[in-house]
Amino acid sequence: MSRLGVGVIGVGSIADMHLAAYAANPRVRLVGVYDLNAERGAQKAATFGVSRVHPTLDSLLADPEIDAVSICTWNDSHAEIATAALDAGKHVLVEKPLSRTVAEAEALVAAVERNDRHLEVGFVRRFGANARVLKSFVDDGMLGHVYHARATNIRRLGNPGGWFADSQRSGGGPLIDIGVHVLDLCWYFMGTPRAVTVSAVTHSLLGNRANVTSLSRYKVADYDPSRSDVEDFAAALVRFDNGASLTLETSYSLHALEDRLEVAVFGDRGGAELEPKLRIATERADTVLNVDPQIDHLSFDFAEGFATEIAHFVALCLGEAEEVAPVRHGAEVMRMLSGVYESARTGREIRLD
Repeated sequence: MSRLGVGVIGVGSIADMHLAAYAANPRVRLVGVYDLNAERGAQKAATFGVSRVHPTLDSLLADPEIDAVSICTWNDSHAEIATAALDAGKHVLVEKPLSRTVAEAEALVAAVERNDRHLEVGFVRRFGANARVLKSFVDDGMLGHVYHARATNIRRLGNPGGWFADSQRSGGGPLIDIGVHVLDLCWYFMGTPRAVTVSAVTHSLLGNRANVTSLSRYKVADYDPSRSDVEDFAAALVRFDNGASLTLETSYSLHALEDRLEVAVFGDRGGAELEPKLRIATERADTVLNVDPQIDHLSFDFAEGFATEIAHFVALCLGEAEEVAPVRHGAEVMRMLSGVYESARTGREIRLD
């Protein structure tokens, strides 16, 4: 097989990144799309040169020319659609989060194993140039044993509204939407140890803040300023089975002076910041050094990250690459996210046994 037949399920805003990357990849044939909004599906198919618009999900999954799918739907349908795609013999790239619950995630692990197909989770920031370089440094031992990490993704005014603000469809707010990216990156650079305890808080005091009109923000198509039942802010401390620790802060809405994105890891031989730009701290000859790697993208570049993620997924499906963001990683991240929400709900530390 020289070219991979691909279908895209759900063609909202994030699907544009998938479709553009597939369309630019010479090893891909964009065979079909499906969306609940047929008109939108037809528009995206025309824009990206997709062969056909399927009238139903079942029709797309039955298409023999489709070998693999990207799932870019609401969070509440990720697990159901991914299971159906695996059972139909397709490889799957599913946008984060993998699911809304740990039970759904474990069911997907079983679906991957019984179908002998690949499922990659859309942890796209693992594929950024800065992340790939830092991972090579970590694997080479430059930081030594990574024993602590700090994950921060703060929006001071960034509730997108619509399905993002509807817990039934999203599964949660900033934690499951944007916090998951920095949590995953830190955990990835730590060597993916198993989480054993979580202590966390969430706050839901500010809501949508539609009254603020002097500062622009992204709003989804079904934006409704009156609806938001997700958290504004979450903070957590996670402990791992190897003694390492991770702190997390994330928000949609916070009276902060500025938005803040930070991914930092600390080892016994060196430390690193990935965001806001890649920098290394280490020692040589009894001297502390700050090292600035010379690469094209010191911070995450969306187009480059998605192009690299899609290229890897295509190579994986064609039997030419190893998994980078496998289903079990998605399930473990879901365990941590669920632990944060449970700890916040109960007001106590949670053991993740």
